[in-house]
Amino acid sequence: MLGFMRVRLCVVGGQTVGMLRVGLSGGIGSGKSTVAGRLAEHGAVVIDADLLAREVVAPGTPGLAEIVAAFGDGVVDASGALDRAALAARVFSDDSARVTLNGITHPRIGARTAELISAAPSDAVVVHDVPLLVENGLAPMYHLVLIVDAASEVRVERLVGRGLSEQDARNRMAKQASDAQRRAVADVWLDNSGTPDRVLSVVDALWADRLVPYEANVRLRRFATGPLNVLPYDPTWPEQAARVGARISLAAGHRRVEHIGSTSVPGLAAKDVLDFQLAVTSLEEADSLASALADAGFPAVGPLEDTPRYGEPAEWHKRVHAGCDPDRRVHLHVRVEGGPGWNWALRFRDWLRADAAARQEYEDLKLELASRHTDGIAYGDAKEPWMKAATARMDAFYSDGQTS
Repeated sequence: MLGFMRVRLCVVGGQTVGMLRVGLSGGIGSGKSTVAGRLAEHGAVVIDADLLAREVVAPGTPGLAEIVAAFGDGVVDASGALDRAALAARVFSDDSARVTLNGITHPRIGARTAELISAAPSDAVVVHDVPLLVENGLAPMYHLVLIVDAASEVRVERLVGRGLSEQDARNRMAKQASDAQRRAVADVWLDNSGTPDRVLSVVDALWADRLVPYEANVRLRRFATGPLNVLPYDPTWPEQAARVGARISLAAGHRRVEHIGSTSVPGLAAKDVLDFQLAVTSLEEADSLASALADAGFPAVGPLEDTPRYGEPAEWHKRVHAGCDPDRRVHLHVRVEGGPGWNWALRFRDWLRADAAARQEYEDLKLELASRHTDGIAYGDAKEPWMKAATARMDAFYSDGQTS
């Protein structure tokens, strides 16, 4: 594959409401095609970026004709097909040539991708198989990212079995994204080191338990529900928040997003829900973002309000959205940046991060109340006296200069 563009999947003919967009990637030799094939068997619309990159420059296409016009007859073989090795030799060491090539192929790949998505059913799960998803920073465009992995020696063995030399296999693997880079964007990590039946059983469960209900929730503008238990601190919460926050920011036009709430405080037990706040300049702006956020998997919840801690109650108004993913609960508070609700959330988070005694006291309270209240509203009401007193304690903490 010579390159792949940053295709905006979230807008095709206006919108792709109800279409769950899943990004699928993995290193060479990981067995990504095995996963893609199984998802297709379940009914997913699989769009293979590599196949499209070849399709738009096939013999007789305008794409190939434009490449020949730009680079000469030396980039086609005797049969009239694109000589990829010859073209690669021209463009990989020449930035200007690569820009020219991308200008020819990327719009065509994007247009063909849009055609395929537009032709998909309104309740489709669209799986975009993109080898360079990580390298091209595409992860925030999808509702969910699946990464297929296999042990390096397994991948080498598979590639050698396809006819590559061992050194060539290792060289190709080394040029791709690292495991750490892939893990950073992976909502689901699929280990395909073993026999195919193992990963296929995981894919089957993923389809039934997560992808199908997730798609329905997005299409119906329905957020995920169910009990939330207080759990010990999970060190992966910040990584998960980074992925979800990037999606929210992209959907909202790259506005500021802050991870707040208990999962944002290292070491603090919390309900397994990621809380965020999204910065807007006004509630009218917040309302204008509602449709885009819903398309991204964060529909509006309703006219919920912050509890005023000081000042004028009207200044504490906000909008609330929640996540559609049944396996990753999300609460999104859309607040005016710099307003009292915005500032209080940040100060409360940072106070708990800095004050170990307050953090432990809050954790003890949460665990005790969770044991007595299964209803979220009752749980929140029971916390309120402590939260009210926290405002004065925070003021004293900050005025003492114990944190910035």
